[in-house]
Amino acid sequence: MMSSAGNDKLFIGVDFSGAAMAGKSIWLASGCTTTESKFSNHSGLKIYDCRRAETLPGSGRNRDLCLKALRNFVESQQDVLIGFDFPFGLPRELVKEDSWESFVLNFPEHYNSPQQFRCACLEKSGRRELKRVTDYDCRAPFSPYNLRIFRQTYYGICDLLNPLVRTKKASILPMQEAMPGLPRLIEICPASTLKAHNCYSSYKGRGTDKYNKRLIILQFLEREKNLIFNTGELREKVLKDSAGDALDSVIALYASSKAKELLPESKDLEIEGYTYY
Repeated sequence: MMSSAGNDKLFIGVDFSGAAMAGKSIWLASGCTTTESKFSNHSGLKIYDCRRAETLPGSGRNRDLCLKALRNFVESQQDVLIGFDFPFGLPRELVKEDSWESFVLNFPEHYNSPQQFRCACLEKSGRRELKRVTDYDCRAPFSPYNLRIFRQTYYGICDLLNPLVRTKKASILPMQEAMPGLPRLIEICPASTLKAHNCYSSYKGRGTDKYNKRLIILQFLEREKNLIFNTGELREKVLKDSAGDALDSVIALYASSKAKELLPESKDLEIEGYTYY
């Protein structure tokens, strides 16, 4: 069963990572719709928290510890829309199941490690890096099993989506029906969001130039999309993260808040997944 993103008022954006020390790289930004406005008469999105995943209860920098804590955090949420920055599926040619749910539930049995996952995908695809329909639509930079993100895809599906689908502790949109009282998860891509607004640039890295590029992106979201930070300290915290992960979580939060404006049309998403941007 498929659904739109609904009418959520509370949102969380997650910049995901499959790195060994994922707790340091995964960031979560939290916010809600607000009637406050600095640059327009339209309602805005107020950001009241942005933190590393290692600060979650029971978490740490170690990937296994962090992902378990992140999953527990997701399960504790109610009626919150959460955007995650990793592919929720694979190109149809690489999926033998007849439904997205079956694909996710069988995923750990098919692939026992990130490396085996990438090798198997390359073997099935004739060494090509295939993309999903949604990857082309949103201008995603990489295939789900590209060298730069295959670990994100693997651990995101295996350690987050699989247990959530298996225990029915969350609704994964738009492939599943949104269930009252459960958190709703969607796939987002910060790069695609920035491209859609023609403000994509190379903003990750140290130095004044990269800081200023992050500032330009943030100022665009504040001015044009009425993004509001709860405090100046929180805003500066996002800008000072040279890896750009904190900013990515904020962009993920913004994309999640606008997800209901996108209406999926392709039937391919019933198997491959869909990116809101």
